[in-house]
Amino acid sequence: MTVWKTSVRNFLAHKGRMALSAVAVLLSVAFVCGTLVFTDTMNTTFDKLFAATSADVTVSPKAAEAAGDMPESGRPESLPASVLAEVEKADGVKDAEGGVSSMSVTVVDRNDENMGSETGAPTIAGNWTRNELRSMEIASGHAPRGPTEVMVDADTAEKHHLKIGDELRTIAATGDITAKISGIAAFTVTNPGAAVVFFDTATAQRTLLGAPDAFTHVNVTARPGVDDTRLKENVAAALGDAGAYKLRTQKEAADADKDSMGSFLDVMKYAMLGFAGIAFLVGVFLIVNTFSMLVAQRTREIGLMRAIGSSRKQVNRSVLVEAVLLGVVGSALGVAAGIGLAVGLMKAMGAVGMELSTNDLTVAWTTPVTGLVLGIVVTVLAAYIPARRAGKVSPMAALRDAGTPADAKSGRVRAALGLVLTGAGAAGLWATTRVDEASEGSLYLGLGVLLTLIGFIVIGPLLAGAVVRALGAAVLRLFGPVGRLAERNALRNPRRTGATGAALMVGLALVACLSVVGSSMVASATDELDKSVGTDFIVQSNAGQLVVPQAADAVEKVPGLERVTHYKVLGAKLTNPDGSTEDEYVTAADPTYPKDLRRETVDGDLAKAYGERAMSVGSDYAALHKIEVGDEITVAFKAGGTAKLTVAAITSDDTSVDQGAMYTSIATAGTYVPGDRMPDDMIMFATAEDGKEKEAYAALKTALAPYPQYKVQNQADFKQDLKDQVGQLLNIVYGLLALAIVVAVLGVVNTLALSVVERTREIGLMRAIGLSRRQLRRMIRLESVVIALFGALLGLGLGMGWGTSAQKLLALEGLGVLEIPWPTILTVFVASAFVGLFAALVPAFRAGRMNVLNAIATDG
Repeated sequence: MTVWKTSVRNFLAHKGRMALSAVAVLLSVAFVCGTLVFTDTMNTTFDKLFAATSADVTVSPKAAEAAGDMPESGRPESLPASVLAEVEKADGVKDAEGGVSSMSVTVVDRNDENMGSETGAPTIAGNWTRNELRSMEIASGHAPRGPTEVMVDADTAEKHHLKIGDELRTIAATGDITAKISGIAAFTVTNPGAAVVFFDTATAQRTLLGAPDAFTHVNVTARPGVDDTRLKENVAAALGDAGAYKLRTQKEAADADKDSMGSFLDVMKYAMLGFAGIAFLVGVFLIVNTFSMLVAQRTREIGLMRAIGSSRKQVNRSVLVEAVLLGVVGSALGVAAGIGLAVGLMKAMGAVGMELSTNDLTVAWTTPVTGLVLGIVVTVLAAYIPARRAGKVSPMAALRDAGTPADAKSGRVRAALGLVLTGAGAAGLWATTRVDEASEGSLYLGLGVLLTLIGFIVIGPLLAGAVVRALGAAVLRLFGPVGRLAERNALRNPRRTGATGAALMVGLALVACLSVVGSSMVASATDELDKSVGTDFIVQSNAGQLVVPQAADAVEKVPGLERVTHYKVLGAKLTNPDGSTEDEYVTAADPTYPKDLRRETVDGDLAKAYGERAMSVGSDYAALHKIEVGDEITVAFKAGGTAKLTVAAITSDDTSVDQGAMYTSIATAGTYVPGDRMPDDMIMFATAEDGKEKEAYAALKTALAPYPQYKVQNQADFKQDLKDQVGQLLNIVYGLLALAIVVAVLGVVNTLALSVVERTREIGLMRAIGLSRRQLRRMIRLESVVIALFGALLGLGLGMGWGTSAQKLLALEGLGVLEIPWPTILTVFVASAFVGLFAALVPAFRAGRMNVLNAIATDG
């Protein structure tokens, strides 16, 4: 009980000094809890949506795509309308109706503006059925009654200011249809952002499927008292050849849709938790520093406690109880802040078009428990070493000295351990650059990153002496005696300086590593494009939509083009000469494609691969299956028949463009795949006549203006787009890493604040002998700057080492150019100095306001 009372009294007495450590715990726990609440809420939203939109039993084609998949042909898989009549005869069926649904559409207004979501959510077109009433209701107007009417969802109508009577054009693989809005339907469950339009059944069949007697699925409703499983069995029996169809109960359909979303949500969840883990790691340094300095400042107090009978265990326990209190307070506030963060993320997603209702806010009991346990455990573990150090203080040594005695032996052991770990990590990074397989190198890279990071953290105090002296000579000596004082203060406790700098080092190392990797990817891809792309223009959709025939026709008719190349991708099962079978994709293109993309050939002649019943394979596939030029591969096209194609060329996979692609001609593929099953183009390439590049570029953009889902890019546009995509990804990562850097800045603030308290008497004496307030504040700011630059120097150097090693693995995948983004590196280094200045503002201000006489009188 005495230990508890003492700990609580000490915690409350030093609550101001604990505040920043509590904020670090709060931020880290908030990020964890916010991530869990946000992803759980998204799961709840999609679960409700999928459950509401699924019929008791759904019958669909066996080859139907999973939710979110783009059909190979540009048209969804369908089943004959006769299936509906057969299903209606099944026992237990109350009602059955045919449904049509397609995500291979684009909806535009009369100004050719895309009505789809910008967040990646699909645009869905279908027929209005009774099943839609499970999740929607007509808010105004009426359901479509013919080919000139369409109904749109209320969220899309509100976002794009649509009203009844406005005209919409729906672009599908079978053609365009223009209709006026007859009604607006509102979701009764949360719509996460999809744009939805409805036609009457006949129009949907003709427009979306190109067939008046087909459906994409049949919705079956059970009679009262018939469960879904029994209904599914009855429907299967009625169909006879049930193996030709996919039958799912409401739960099975909802689970399948949920699984298709699950991988995306899991990636987002674990990525965000990874950054929260980085913030926790950085917070550990802050907590270690806080308790180390508090223990040092309370050495006399601890000595008195030991002198009057307190044991080592009691002293140790007292410090750990304070850590528990800090963890409990910080974690509890973090859990509350995490829920607020999740709500903020939901509002932010709503601002960009992904609607998530706070009515679905999901806080599982495991979330606050996880946050509290993580925060408390991490805080106690971080405080363990300072607590042990406090327990080792002897009564007499504490009464003689105002600080904990230095342990030279432990310093030497730490330095030796740090050197060993760093050396082992460097060996792992070196081994990464010597492997022949990326999968093998990734293990060495991960090991090298981990060991060098731990090694730099352990060896930080040893590095602090040399690096701070070098920085002092370059920066601090310019400020005369004040600069030298700042340097000596930073060197006074290398362990503290090393831990404070290491907190900043972790975040900046990741920033530098990703900057190197991102810049190298862009430089490599740009170099590859310069060497291999021989066409002027590329037409494609960033959303992965296929090029509908009417858009392809528009490209063909553009004047000033020397050639247009079509590029299609077909799924197939390959039977190789060694007897093995593989599910692969075969690229069917025009014979002009080798001019548009220059591929290095390992063996054979790539032009011959576009001949009759011929194909090419990639070098890796050829090596795996021992394929040589002249061998025959059996290709069973999923959309058609089976062909025996002769290998006419083996292309090099030492590239980042079309790596592993297998080529054949569209004519060859067309021999085995029916015209109505032949896929639309995935990409189109166009080359202008000599001297007509600008005119052709403008004409292409004009021709495709009615199809806003496609982009026309010349090589400069393509490179810039690639750079922008990588840049956007890096900006998201930098934004998440900002949390760790904020925690690191708090660490610098806390270190300086506690350091000022620790040096109160010293500061008073310096003020008494003539140091002005301005000089004092400058000294503290310079000390902060040099600590920040120390952390930045270590972090950026370490990160560039990681990035360089990672690029060697990318080189094995065809991205062979290493580019160090020096402007970014230098900007981050200079910005670190400003971070140091910012972190020192409050501690320097408080030090400047210190009363000189009271400071001198402080028991040092």
